[in-house]
Amino acid sequence: MKDKKKVRIGCASGFWGDTSTAAKQLVELGKLNYLVFDFLAEVTMSILARAKMKNPKLGYAKDFIDQLSPLLEKIKEDRIIVISNAGGINPLACRELLQSLIDEKELDLKIALVIGDDLTSDIIDLKDQGIREIDTGKELPESCLSINAYLGVPGILSALYEGADIIITGRCVDSALVLAPLMYEFNWDITDYNHLASGSLAGHIIECGAQCTGGNFTDWKDIKDFDDIGFPIIEAQSNGDFIVSKPEGTGGMVTFGTVAEQFLYEIGNPAEYFLPDVVCDFRNVTINEIGINKVLVSGALGRPPTSQYKISATYLSGYRIVGTLVIGGEDSATKGSIIGKAIIKKVSRILDEKNLGPFTSTRYDLLGTDSIYQSNELSTHSKEIVLRLVATHPKKDALVIFSREIAQAVTGMTPGVINYLGGRPSAFPSINLYSFFLPKEKIKVKVDINNKVKDIKILTKTEHTLEEFENPPNTNLDIKNELERSVPLIKLAFARSGDKGDHANIGVIARKARYLPYIQNALSCDDIKQYFSHVIKGEVLMWNVPGINGINFLLKHSLGGGGMSSSLIDPQGKAFAQQLLEFQIPIDDELYREINLK
Repeated sequence: MKDKKKVRIGCASGFWGDTSTAAKQLVELGKLNYLVFDFLAEVTMSILARAKMKNPKLGYAKDFIDQLSPLLEKIKEDRIIVISNAGGINPLACRELLQSLIDEKELDLKIALVIGDDLTSDIIDLKDQGIREIDTGKELPESCLSINAYLGVPGILSALYEGADIIITGRCVDSALVLAPLMYEFNWDITDYNHLASGSLAGHIIECGAQCTGGNFTDWKDIKDFDDIGFPIIEAQSNGDFIVSKPEGTGGMVTFGTVAEQFLYEIGNPAEYFLPDVVCDFRNVTINEIGINKVLVSGALGRPPTSQYKISATYLSGYRIVGTLVIGGEDSATKGSIIGKAIIKKVSRILDEKNLGPFTSTRYDLLGTDSIYQSNELSTHSKEIVLRLVATHPKKDALVIFSREIAQAVTGMTPGVINYLGGRPSAFPSINLYSFFLPKEKIKVKVDINNKVKDIKILTKTEHTLEEFENPPNTNLDIKNELERSVPLIKLAFARSGDKGDHANIGVIARKARYLPYIQNALSCDDIKQYFSHVIKGEVLMWNVPGINGINFLLKHSLGGGGMSSSLIDPQGKAFAQQLLEFQIPIDDELYREINLK
């Protein structure tokens, strides 16, 4: 395959729990050279760790086995190489089960494992090193459910050179699943940073599955056939340029907008997107439609990486409970508020009487009243709402009491309480994320093929230097007329949001280049902070992305602690962009007429 000019890679999974139909679609219709699956997130690692504690044969993403097994003959026939991080914290068990299925089918497929990311057993040594958390400076917890390094491409690349047909990794950066085969096919060197940045961008765009083919898209009303949405394929060239597409005849669509939204998704600073093998500069990336459901992406630049790996640990911090009650009738929101306050007050009193100590935190939300908008907008006119109650406590017994006291609202509080959603809630462990850096030389990456283990050399000394990237002030905005009108941002832009730990990332892309000055004029960091004042606890950072007429915002400490520990309705910031798209943008009368004539 080394002489091929183009390489086709499809991604069949964006997270653990994604659809089970994507792999079959891509294998049968995608004309692939490589098939990749991305399963892991921080919360996934903690779930897998707890599963392995209960059963040493668990701890990996079994979905991978279930989806791959019926396709093994076709994969062998078409010589498709499979790469996945499905190994979780137990890649050996994942390989054992997959190998047994391969043997049953009498197929000749070589499985390689990339290991070395799991540092959970090294916690004592890590504490002795004085580790500090990246954002808070806190010490490493006394015990952790999982501790994993985000590995890069060297292990996967070595496995490819060893002739592996299926490569299973533990934790690695998602984009490495795509970058490694491109380096192998095009013979890119580990110091060829511009190509590495391009390959990493290809991986970033398809790593979330259908999010670049119409899923989670601003113009969702234009999407057809969500029931059979096409999963993404990149077709890469040796110069680093690549085309994003999907299998013919499938639902969804691939356009400038769908790809641009995913491009900015959760990248933070586009001038310094840190990965283990390269620091990417995406500011001047261009995205162009070159046909129906075909988009060309080019222009990524790269610099040497740092000498450290990012490490993510998860640890137990007490227990949480989430309960819901459906409430109907006149003044449902007022009823819900009264019930929520009463339950929290009553259970707090019971805990005090039993000497169990106070709640760590409590909150209630009234779903159906536009509660995610809080100070921006609140509707109390709905005649049916869902009361959502959340509490945390160091002791599980305290939350068992909380659970039992919710039901009495049906007969002992306001009228119109209909039922639980999902029955009486159960308390579950509250998992927190702890991130830190560790020198690369302390991580021993290995490749295991048929129990023959090979040490992998990692480039630990680089020429990376921290650089300051400041956006020039928007002082020369091309706006000549009086701004007498206004329209919601959605008329002028695409937008998508997600999380980076406890920070929300919102990417905004102008639909036309000439719309950008109006957007920049209206959306300053102060404007964003004011608009999201009900959730944001830190500063707002902003970066221009001129290659696509975009702006990327990072709202620091706006997610209530982040996905695993947050009590917010939207702990990963998924609806932040939807809220921002309602923001009114001042425009002139000429542009107003143009937009409203469409």
